[in-house]
Amino acid sequence: MTSGSEPGGALPPLPASILSQGPNLIVSIHAALDDQQLMRLQKDLLDRVGNERSRGILIDVAAVDVLDSFAARTLADLAYMARLRGAETVVVGIAPEVAIALVRLAVKMPLVRTALDLEEGLRCLPS
Repeated sequence: MTSGSEPGGALPPLPASILSQGPNLIVSIHAALDDQQLMRLQKDLLDRVGNERSRGILIDVAAVDVLDSFAARTLADLAYMARLRGAETVVVGIAPEVAIALVRLAVKMPLVRTALDLEEGLRCLPS
């Protein structure tokens, strides 16, 4: 058994849920993810974009109170990879403290669209 896995080699569930809504994937992150979990979420989303022919990804980070530079870069990379696969990415629910920290860290996320909340974010995606 590898470190961080459950008996039988299964990975523990991510503290995030991924739902399909029409041509879009809706991702709700329930707690801060470590680097390994972020990479797993990125891979899972890219696989689902291809398998489900998704046109958009909405990522809700409202429950996340810390978004470090690795997490921001991983989201930015995800947006770029998703765009290469034909899907747009929108991140919603960025807390003011998180926004301030990202600016102070000079984190750039050029292909990531943002919206204040879920409702606004859904309007940014294909229907």
